[in-house]
Amino acid sequence: MFYNLINKLDEKIHFSTVSAHCDIPCKIYDPITAQISVLTMIRMVDLLNEMNEKTKLTANDHAQFSRLVAQKESHGKKVKEEITIIWGDFIKAPQLEQFPEIHTLVHSIMLTASSAKQHINKQTTLALLDKVNRFAEIFWESKKVKTHIAVCPYPPEQPIVYPILP
Repeated sequence: MFYNLINKLDEKIHFSTVSAHCDIPCKIYDPITAQISVLTMIRMVDLLNEMNEKTKLTANDHAQFSRLVAQKESHGKKVKEEITIIWGDFIKAPQLEQFPEIHTLVHSIMLTASSAKQHINKQTTLALLDKVNRFAEIFWESKKVKTHIAVCPYPPEQPIVYPILP
């Protein structure tokens, strides 16, 4: 009942929509979401390139193309959001002193993610993964957590920086 009342009120007043990470701060940060999002972008590009090899596309192929592009775009946005949250909420003076490259790296991630969203280009998505993996290395090192690199066990089977947890 309360939900319906708020919805009716919103229809008339048009409340502003807000969203945020928790901003408590919760101190729960992990770059894996950005890494998985880049892997998804790479996978979408692979599938889009497979479609490009077909000589004729059916209506279902066109629908699949639209879905693949939409997912690539969505995950590109997610990469940018997740990196920005960690950079803006977690990275402080001690990390900036220890890793002076962080601002340039984050800016480069933003530009590369935009390019990966704009184009169907595997090299761009692989470059984005390299940058996000470097960000993950910095993140974990700043928390004094060792990392290792392993190929993810699912398509697109690319190397990912993982924390070594006790």
